[in-house]
Parts: sequence; C-alpha cells; structure tokens
Amino acid sequence: MQDDDKPAPPRFRPVPWSGLETPADVELWIAEHDLSLQEHIAKNETGYGVCFRLAEGGEIYMQTTQDGALILDVTPDAEWVAPLIMAAARVDEAPQGRLWVLPDDKLVQLMIGLSGLIASSILVVGHDFGLRRRMGAW
Repeated sequence: MQDDDKPAPPRFRPVPWSGLETPADVELWIAEHDLSLQEHIAKNETGYGVCFRLAEGGEIYMQTTQDGALILDVTPDAEWVAPLIMAAARVDEAPQGRLWVLPDDKLVQLMIGLSGLIASSILVVGHDFGLRRRMGAW
C-alpha cells in the first residue's frame, strides 16, 4: 500500500544497453523484448513499445504493428540519426515530421545500425506513435 505523500515507483526502469552485433543478437533481443512486453503490458493497454535513449542525445520510440509496420517516433534531439535510419531501411528520404513508418523486415538491419548509439532502453506504455494520424491516412 502506498502512502498518499509518496509517489508510486516507476513502472519501468531504463536498462543499460549492450550492443547487438549480429542478426542472431538482434533475434535474441527481439525474443526477450517480446516476452517482456507479454509479461508487463496488459491486454487493454495501447501505445506500448520501447524507447531507446541515445548516448549522444535524443530518443527513438519504436513499435511494431500486427500489420507488418515498424513505427519510429524520433524526437527532435535525435534527428541527427536520420541518415543512419535511411541507410538501414534503404529509403531515399526522411519523412516529414518525426514519425517513420517502415516495413518490419528492416528491424534487424536497423537494430544493428543503431545499437552502437543506444545508451539505454525502457519499455513504454501510452505513447502516441502517431496512431491518430495513421488511422486517418490508411
């Protein structure tokens, strides 16, 4: 039971990042991440995914969707990473705004490319991930 004066402890805590160097490393991370989501996210919750805090500044929020999309929400402080995302995803242009929608088959290449830049990761719930904008566009 919590005292009314004490805030509830944070639900999720940042986890220091250890680099992913091979596709097998990424596949293992994906499996562990999926298990963690299944254990900690309730069925009625939305906007869940992972937030990567970059060592040089900024954050990238990532969510995979059931329809085969990889959604990245790149904060303004992390815009410097756009050329790497473009190279890993093999796209010619960055999107307008901060929301990237990529096919989920780009996840392994993206994670290998970003891995050396990530300081920590943390599960997130309730993040927008541009859901309202996507629903209007699809």
